[in-house]
Amino acid sequence: MDFDALINGLDRHTLDGITRGSIYALVALGYTMVYGVMKLINFAHSEVFMVGTWTVLGVYTVIGAHAGMGLGMVIGATLLALLAAMLASAGTALAVERIAYRPLRKKGAPPLIFLITGIGCSMVLVETFGQVLKVFFGAPFGRVLVNVPPILQTKVVFTIPGVDLAVTNTRLIIIFGAIAMMVALDFFVNKSRLGRGVRAVAQDADTASLMGVNQDRVIMLVFVLGGAMAGVAALLFTIQYDSTKFDIGFIIGVKAFTAAVLGGIGNLRGALIGGLVLGVVEVYASTVWDSSWADVTAFIVLVLVLMFRPTGLLGESLGKARA
Repeated sequence: MDFDALINGLDRHTLDGITRGSIYALVALGYTMVYGVMKLINFAHSEVFMVGTWTVLGVYTVIGAHAGMGLGMVIGATLLALLAAMLASAGTALAVERIAYRPLRKKGAPPLIFLITGIGCSMVLVETFGQVLKVFFGAPFGRVLVNVPPILQTKVVFTIPGVDLAVTNTRLIIIFGAIAMMVALDFFVNKSRLGRGVRAVAQDADTASLMGVNQDRVIMLVFVLGGAMAGVAALLFTIQYDSTKFDIGFIIGVKAFTAAVLGGIGNLRGALIGGLVLGVVEVYASTVWDSSWADVTAFIVLVLVLMFRPTGLLGESLGKARA
């Protein structure tokens, strides 16, 4: 156990963990919003994130984005990829709701059927995406890790005095971008008229329907918002790791679900806290032992949370969120 390495690089490891956790937190929003309204774990959400990463790569490929472009071109390509990823991920999430979940809701299916359906949708999306990519672009392209052009060059923005910690532009974009999106979503849910409808359905769907709230539209909105957040996470992920794969969403999805449970499933602010905590814990574990322990740590955290505090750190449901 390399505790000396952990202590000596504590500030850098914490920054690494916050960067990683910011991506987890954005993906976790999709899990926590759907659960808050429907009491459903949408295991297909990990593939919603995966679609976003491939959309970013597709946009960069179509417009010919590459490293070394001018600042204006980089900003334009990044914003275009962000918009496309949000739309593609939101559309995928909406399609899953309309095709898979809505017919089950109309028939009054039990929760176990929803759970199995979500897992089935996840597997279908993964394998379909892998096969389509293999057919159109060749076997290696469809089933292996593919590089995303690193159009944003990593540069040190400033150094924190006293600890000699260099903070790069990519980390700042990821951390502040994730926080900004989560603050905007939290404000929308707690302050807007549509957000009140989301909270009303989360608290009591039948009473909300009697008061004129369209439950189907609220559920559609929840899936679209969660999918859009996954699209943002997809862009931030490609900025940090410059790669994607047909099954890239599996591990990310499990960790995001862990973050949602850790913070309090159904709690928007809990998703942020859970994601950041999980990211930091993972990086610390990787430093003390080695990188192979990062995934194991996430699963251990999930089991411990479910055993000792199943309601999470904050534990407040979406339906009880305060304005």
